Amino acid sequence: MSMSTLTLTINGEEHRFENLDTRTTILDLCRQHLHITGPKKGCDHGQCGACTILINGERINSCLTLAVMHDGDEITTIEGIGMPESLSDLQQAFKDHDAFQCGYCTPGQICSATALINEVKQNWPSYVTSDLKNPNGLLVQEIAERMSGNICRCSAYPNIIDAISQVLENEVVNQSGQSGAGHSTMQGNGSAVTGIWSPPPSQTQLGKQANKNTSTAGGRS
Repeated sequence: MSMSTLTLTINGEEHRFENLDTRTTILDLCRQHLHITGPKKGCDHGQCGACTILINGERINSCLTLAVMHDGDEITTIEGIGMPESLSDLQQAFKDHDAFQCGYCTPGQICSATALINEVKQNWPSYVTSDLKNPNGLLVQEIAERMSGNICRCSAYPNIIDAISQVLENEVVNQSGQSGAGHSTMQGNGSAVTGIWSPPPSQTQLGKQANKNTSTAGGRS
């Protein structure tokens, strides 16, 4: 099974493939055909996020995505976001906050967080957003939910959240002059991220729990 010609732009460089097996995923194309090893093959089932890359600016699990589906698309891996001599702001924040241990998941984490920042800038809501018209992507619950598809087996989550929060506040609040305009910072929310951590419940989750308690109350005497 093959197709004649496939053209992909990967990290700003155009690549053409002749008679590529149509079953080839973008992850295998990058790693095995082009020796771009930033994206990692973790679970190979789309569950861990280690293979996360950007396609036309949006994050995807490259282990589940066939290369032939993206003829002509622009693909960005961690190598295209920044290299050691030219780190992006987010990569520098991960370094500053020690947001990794073994580092295996880090390329996927940073690719995912890069897209997350753009999603927040565009006011995309998430599953835990209480006000869909005015999502507050700076809340710790929002960041945790939006990064929930990226697993860190070393459990560096508190530092990952800190790194993303720092860049979000710099890019979304400071540069747009929106501080105090519907955005509350992680620190202002009273949700310090330290130690063994899970995100505090969102207002949406609290509301669901309250409804559940109300529906079950009085069921027994």
